[in-house]
Amino acid sequence: MTYESRFPIFAVAADIVVLTLRDDRLCVLLVRRAGEVFTGRWALPGGFVRIEESLEQAAYRELGEEAGIGADAVVLEQLRTYGDPGRDPRPERVVSVAWLALGAGLPQPTPDTDADRAEWVPVDEAFGRELAFDHDRILRDGIERARSKLEYTTVATAFCGRTFTLPELRRVYEAVWDAEVDPRNFQRKVLGADGFVEETGDVVHGRGRPAKVYRSGPADTLYPPVMRR
Repeated sequence: MTYESRFPIFAVAADIVVLTLRDDRLCVLLVRRAGEVFTGRWALPGGFVRIEESLEQAAYRELGEEAGIGADAVVLEQLRTYGDPGRDPRPERVVSVAWLALGAGLPQPTPDTDADRAEWVPVDEAFGRELAFDHDRILRDGIERARSKLEYTTVATAFCGRTFTLPELRRVYEAVWDAEVDPRNFQRKVLGADGFVEETGDVVHGRGRPAKVYRSGPADTLYPPVMRR
């Protein structure tokens, strides 16, 4: 048995679940492939990791190339690794290190040479597009990770601007969880969580009572957590 037959050639890819809110709906970035496999099918943005770059650098590069998104515009974390045989039809075994990227007010995407179209798609519509590779599985995992992180971390503020009101923050939870959130109970939980938000001293005037304006607090984790149920 040769060395090559014992240890087949592997390639490593970086695929990114990029989530943002548009018109109070949770949306994911999808690209329509123009490459050699799954041509014309929708997929998550991503590509192969280059020899000279780290896994994280590859994820940030793909964000820039396929969506024009800079590193300072998102909160990025590694999601998990996907390497089932046959997940990619190319001859080499392709292992994908998937990432979750969350951001507010992300720009309209511009496709690169590997895609002929890129757009923000509401997540409930994305699953109706028969995604390439195993990207439907990666997307489901990414959405569930985002939903659970809203319970025990302060990452919900990544979907907001530099400042926000509590109703705006509540709409983040409702969009990501796909569920209604009781306003009074939500306000009590947010203000009771140490370091979640801080008052700016400003207010926003609308139809009803003025709404206080907040910014992100110093905490990374929520105690007590804000649970879905």
